[in-house]
Amino acid sequence: MDDSHSDTSSVTSFGAPVIVPTRGDLDKQIEKLMKCELISEPEVKALCSKTREILIEESNVQKVDTPITICGDIHGQFYDLMELFKVGGMIPDTNYLFLGDFVDRGFYSVETILLLLALKVRYPDRIMLIRGNHESRQITQVYGFYDECIRKFGGANVWRWCTDVFDYLSLSAVIDGKIFCVHGGLSPSIQTLDEIRTIDRKQEVPADGPMSDLLWSDPEDTQGWAISPRGAGYLFGSDVADQFCQSNDVTLICRAHQLVMEGYKWHFNETVLTIWSAPNYCYRAGNVASIMEVDENLQKEFTIFEAAPQEVRGHPNKTRPPDYFL
Repeated sequence: MDDSHSDTSSVTSFGAPVIVPTRGDLDKQIEKLMKCELISEPEVKALCSKTREILIEESNVQKVDTPITICGDIHGQFYDLMELFKVGGMIPDTNYLFLGDFVDRGFYSVETILLLLALKVRYPDRIMLIRGNHESRQITQVYGFYDECIRKFGGANVWRWCTDVFDYLSLSAVIDGKIFCVHGGLSPSIQTLDEIRTIDRKQEVPADGPMSDLLWSDPEDTQGWAISPRGAGYLFGSDVADQFCQSNDVTLICRAHQLVMEGYKWHFNETVLTIWSAPNYCYRAGNVASIMEVDENLQKEFTIFEAAPQEVRGHPNKTRPPDYFL
């Protein structure tokens, strides 16, 4: 890692000066977070401040090189994220691209997002995080992350700093120029990658428009565009996916956003792929999860994994997450 990511100078992006964590600080924080233990509020503030500095340098369509392992939704299921690292390898030995929805629903959104941010700051070139529809102030106030921050830290500061970071997450990535990766899907307002590059992403997810569509849309066995039952984004058909791939010289649209019982699902003659990485979603769906490794020749290999065994899980004091399975 470049030493510029581990200096001790002060920055002022979060109001008062913040001491940037050193490598040693980060290593200790990662070790603690890997045990599902919280770091202190000042450490969270410094971590979020440094993460923003790194993310602001990334593009709306971030270039990613192979080999890379792609992961779908995590949704605060910390112990299942540990299973993912167990089967996929740990950073920095494995390069990862996470397709968003790190928080909400699960019992450990705070520990999950802080671990991923600490890994991003410690190994910025080994882990790529893009934004999901749950990386939003509005959504996290309904589906658990906000309440969890209040419960675990006694106030909203950690939620505020994390959601500020969410505004800086990339909207998409392209692997070796050929695999377009996004959380949700396509937009009728976007025909080219260059149009995604022009979006001002540093904001709360809008209710509609191209940025919202990228985070909310879904493939559907239809032609053209249709209204989404989610109330945001669109449903898009095989012709839309084919046209986007041709216009941008990509061979695959890889996304997450939808529960898949088998862990992954191909759509439209393998031009669109859904990857889901939260096994036994909401601790009751009974699904398996998957990750996809892409090698230097763009060959794809899936690894299926199940939820972490009950004996390794903590026992959170938490009410059941709100229902919605979209």
